[in-house]
Amino acid sequence: MKKIKVRYAPSPTGFLHIGNARTALFNYLFAKKNQGEFIIRIEDTDFSRNVEGGEASQLKNLRWLGIDWSEGPDIQGPFGPYRQSERLAIYQKYAQKLLDQDLAYKEFQEGHTTFAIRFRVPTNQTFAFDDLIRGKLTFQSQEIEDFIILKSNGYPSYNFAVVIDDHLMQISHIFRGEEHITNTPKQIMIYQAFQWHLPQFAHMTLILNDNKKKLSKRDANIMQFIEQYEKLGYLPQALFNFLSLLGFSPLSQTEILSPQELINLFDVARLNKAPAMFDKTKLDYLNNQHLRKLLPEVIASFILQKKYLALTTAPTNYKEWMTKFVALFQDRMHYMQQITDFYQLFFQSTPFLSQEATHFLQTNPQTTLILKTFYNVFDVIVFEKDVIANSIKQVTNQNDFAKKTLFMALRIGTTCKMHGPSIALLLELLGKKQVLKNLSYVLEQAQKF
Repeated sequence: MKKIKVRYAPSPTGFLHIGNARTALFNYLFAKKNQGEFIIRIEDTDFSRNVEGGEASQLKNLRWLGIDWSEGPDIQGPFGPYRQSERLAIYQKYAQKLLDQDLAYKEFQEGHTTFAIRFRVPTNQTFAFDDLIRGKLTFQSQEIEDFIILKSNGYPSYNFAVVIDDHLMQISHIFRGEEHITNTPKQIMIYQAFQWHLPQFAHMTLILNDNKKKLSKRDANIMQFIEQYEKLGYLPQALFNFLSLLGFSPLSQTEILSPQELINLFDVARLNKAPAMFDKTKLDYLNNQHLRKLLPEVIASFILQKKYLALTTAPTNYKEWMTKFVALFQDRMHYMQQITDFYQLFFQSTPFLSQEATHFLQTNPQTTLILKTFYNVFDVIVFEKDVIANSIKQVTNQNDFAKKTLFMALRIGTTCKMHGPSIALLLELLGKKQVLKNLSYVLEQAQKF
């Protein structure tokens, strides 16, 4: 059996896009599942569209996702160079072979000595291939005009270069987007002209936005680039998980899967023909589930490294404080930069009551006494979680307050919020000074009613 070898061949015209990342990932999953090779090739012959830093950014973000390769522009192998701009002599040699066999011809521009080379499309022929996802696809040669394979500046066309490169680099399978289906008959013609063996093609489904239109870089309401998610503190394994499910239905009881589990489960027969929906809510859910698997100190270290919280005065033993803070909100966190939202929600220096909280104070006359009781208790205790929890328990047991009223008054009085995480740890992190300040403010408001 021929060794499996696949490639991801981006143009350095921008940063790693969701769609391109999915393409790279499916090729990678297929290679790893079948003990094959995954390589990178840079298609950079359109200099007018190339972006400075585009190649480096693509490679950096692929590695961040957990994708590695055995050959590429940064890992030389036996089939290089791996940038098309460094392979011009190769393309020109093969174009000349087609000219010599009268399978291509020169096309001169009027008044110029330079020429392009066009491939001579065979007449009245059928070109077919078995797509691994879509089944047999058929094209008629009369539907296709003679097409350029080498431009007048000596640079190859896309369809010519990819055939030469894929053959010489011994690519066995090509996973790519369905927009490339119409390129395939032209590429098959070139393969047949050289009497080369065809690779197997798999054209993946489109990715659609909320409006059920093809995901586009112009969709301003959707973050398009992997780098954006990395900066917000999404986990690479969560993006890997999410992207893998865009057009693939693994045979699994759960969608929360590690990279190795996805490699083990990958099956071309379970790739979908129907378009995949880009669902940001699902991405947030998957990232939350992967975050829950991490120790709080791991997340805390990352948050400190990224400096998501720019505090003017950091708490004593900041890393320990941050670890506790993460533990408090970890189950609610969709991405790590969200820690700033949680901080701003509870750690505001100026207390403020919502209309809902104010209504509770107005309609529950016991709250004034409850707030005074907790103020007096908290004023004299050591402000640590276990001590705070025991103090709350004692107040509950030693008084006849309705429990529901007591706990709601406690939460509003100490945090100015009606909802939140575990109260004892939250109060420890807020600190005695802020808690007493909040209680004083809420007590003052309650006494007005």
